Amino acid sequence: MKDQAYVRPPAVAGSFYPGSPSELAKTIAEQFAAAPKPSIGGKPTAIISPHAGYVYSGGIAAKGYKILEGEEYGTVIVISPSHMIAFNGVSAFAGKAYITPLGEVPIDEELTDKIASYSDDVKVSNTGHEVGGFRSEHALEVQLPFLQTTLGKFKLVALIMGEQRYSVCESLGNAIGEALKGRDDVLIVASSDLSHFHTSKMAKQLDSLVIGDVKNFNYKKLSGDLESGRTEACGGGPIIAAMIASEKLGAKNVEIAGYGDSGDITGDHSNVVGYLSAIIYGSAEEKVYDLDTSQNESENSGGDIHESPASGVEFGLSPDDKKTLLKLARESIVSAFEDKNPPYPEKISGALNEKLGAFVTLNKNDRLRGCIGTFHADQPLYKIVARMARQAAFSDPRFPPVEENELKQVDIEISVLTPMKRIKDPMTVEVGRDGLYMISGIRSGVLLPQVPVEYGWDKIKFLEQTCMKAGLHPGAWKEESTEIYTFQAEIFGEDR
Repeated sequence: MKDQAYVRPPAVAGSFYPGSPSELAKTIAEQFAAAPKPSIGGKPTAIISPHAGYVYSGGIAAKGYKILEGEEYGTVIVISPSHMIAFNGVSAFAGKAYITPLGEVPIDEELTDKIASYSDDVKVSNTGHEVGGFRSEHALEVQLPFLQTTLGKFKLVALIMGEQRYSVCESLGNAIGEALKGRDDVLIVASSDLSHFHTSKMAKQLDSLVIGDVKNFNYKKLSGDLESGRTEACGGGPIIAAMIASEKLGAKNVEIAGYGDSGDITGDHSNVVGYLSAIIYGSAEEKVYDLDTSQNESENSGGDIHESPASGVEFGLSPDDKKTLLKLARESIVSAFEDKNPPYPEKISGALNEKLGAFVTLNKNDRLRGCIGTFHADQPLYKIVARMARQAAFSDPRFPPVEENELKQVDIEISVLTPMKRIKDPMTVEVGRDGLYMISGIRSGVLLPQVPVEYGWDKIKFLEQTCMKAGLHPGAWKEESTEIYTFQAEIFGEDR
């Protein structure tokens, strides 16, 4: 029931974060100053952020919120767990505003009601939001000063989950997704810490499961891992709901912005709490253009193609399909120099319209010049290729951006990917057929199937090199904490 007169005062100012506006602003400014700004390929749809005291988790939170600098959102939906009381479903704040030392954050009543209308599990109520008694809920409140600092003025939808069963998470996530259709001015924040009160070593093992599930955008596995006790996250429900909502909005890319535990601050690694900051985002909007084959012809476009011996699968791509993709990849890079969107054809059918992941590799004088790809097939193949071509040319952190006058010296290769499959026995890896993806904690790395063939590696060398690509020691593939995935690819490229 709505209570439009109720303004929720700060409950944990002076304990979880400074109660003085000037001290709070200074603290956040210092944490932002120490945080590098993440680099992502689209506008953030959701952020996963910790909710401990700022002295412990503020630095990790700042690493995620830093991405909001320069962004504009009219409303933020914050999803929090309930630490203080248990109740059925989800409570959407029924009052007028939340207040922090930095000022008042008004409630977006229209969007709150709209979300509640899509889910029987969401009730407009002050349950879980009230201030009073021994202790009041902190997990939602502590997100607000970071948002006030980066976004300035915005409206709030304040959601507290009284229960975190998968069915409730799914209901909430779907409701948010439906309510936000057609909008890109709303940010979702999931408030959660990770494992509680283990040694740092054990915390990292437990937390690596959450991080892996989030990074692989596998919210069903995350739910199973949490329910089975294989891992911990007090805000697992908010994370799952945010991921479901993001998926409905077309956002399945994840950037891990930061991870740590309280022992990093206190020096006591015997009894820690884990903290994660992550960003979920989609692709930047792209306008469709006619592909004019009579203009902007570049060297290497439309010619012969070569097939890699490491191609281990076929997706029904005809020779003309492959030439179209290679030409589109090159023209996507060319058009970027002119600040234009990729020149997509108006009509396209067949395998090019299938949602498949892909990597685009750039080589110059037989040496790698850039390689970027995605396993998240959130768009048709031709759009994925155009996007990855640009990122390989301009966003591979290992190389400076490709310059316009050197593009004619660059050869393009495309790898169209099968979904990843986790394996238990590394000895089943087959060189010349499989690509490898490894993840351990927040570290991950991928090598395409053609890489060991080109370098003449055997199976063990391939496993070791993938570990090193992930920033792990060469023998990490033998460790239980390292997850190993294989995939196959259809690989083809320009042939001068």
